[in-house]
Amino acid sequence: MRIVIFGASGPTGRLLTDQVLRAGHEAVAVTRRPDAFPDDDKMLTVAGVDVHDEAAVAAVVAGADAVLSALGVPYSREPVDTYSRGTSHIVAGMHRHGVRRLVVVSSSAVDPVSYPGAGFVFNRILQPFMTRVVGKTLYDDMRRMEALVQAGDLDWTIVRPGGLYELPAATDYSMNDGHPGGRFTARVDLAAGMLSLLDDDRFVRKVVAITTTSQNPSVLDLIRKEALARS
Repeated sequence: MRIVIFGASGPTGRLLTDQVLRAGHEAVAVTRRPDAFPDDDKMLTVAGVDVHDEAAVAAVVAGADAVLSALGVPYSREPVDTYSRGTSHIVAGMHRHGVRRLVVVSSSAVDPVSYPGAGFVFNRILQPFMTRVVGKTLYDDMRRMEALVQAGDLDWTIVRPGGLYELPAATDYSMNDGHPGGRFTARVDLAAGMLSLLDDDRFVRKVVAITTTSQNPSVLDLIRKEALARS
């Protein structure tokens, strides 16, 4: 397959690009910083494209068999529109060129729930602070992105990971409809799960949670290392 990956230079996007190539597919890595992206694989094309540029997005989508979006931006107090505007351009380009399969990364924080066993501090203080204060503008835009994807007629899947962190290799992660079964998702598991969805029709036109069920960090470690980093 020819797979176009948006957000390819981000932490998840780089893992996703690597897994696409290792699976034997042709990868088109879309990034605003093409010079910083290694281009040493004959199956890899690096495209310097800003997702706010509708014409450029449409051009890079042409000829794809599937599109994977791992767009990510830092938390900000300013309004965020990268997810919604970028994804609207991706969807428009896919329609223009007859590409059907779309997988986009969102977050469990767009619809937070209390987790059994997580405790009062996490459920009532930390999680509300991150979702309603620190990440408010980012998660608001993710919700707009989800709404426009769900309103369309593509073969879409929205992926909601939990708190993102690093592991060296994929684990026996879980995938299920709706809310995640746990609080954390290793980026390598997120990438592996996104790629697996291209061969799995069970989650077409659904929201799926990907959860790492082993080797999870503590909440304090996650906040210190990841909460204010780009996801």
